[in-house]
Amino acid sequence: MQDKPDIADLMQAVRDFIGAEIAPALTGHGAFSARVAGNVLALMQRELELGPGFRAAEQARLEALLGETGTLEALNRALCDKIAKGVLGLEDEALMVHLKRATMGKLAIDQPNYAGYKTAQSKGWPEEGQEKGQEEG
Repeated sequence: MQDKPDIADLMQAVRDFIGAEIAPALTGHGAFSARVAGNVLALMQRELELGPGFRAAEQARLEALLGETGTLEALNRALCDKIAKGVLGLEDEALMVHLKRATMGKLAIDQPNYAGYKTAQSKGWPEEGQEKGQEEG
């Protein structure tokens, strides 16, 4: 059994240390590098927290959309093949919902402060109650 601190707590401690102790003592490129390191740790924390739920939701949506099972990688390849062959297209509402939700999940992890992500959130993507990787398929 593993108790606290967990990986997310340790990452936060390192981020706090960089922000409070290291970055203020640096200038120029060193200060920039410290900010980059802090941002990378923040991204890793979001991946740990949100990634598994987003990937599970993506896989469930793909299985429903494609009518087949497989790994997430294989399902995404199958989706690309169906789009390339014209089997699925922009007129398919389920495809569009999937693409929007997949994009929002990726942005929640990679670029949560991106203006386009914030705008999409304000317009209801992902749908209410699904912003923490709890999407339904």
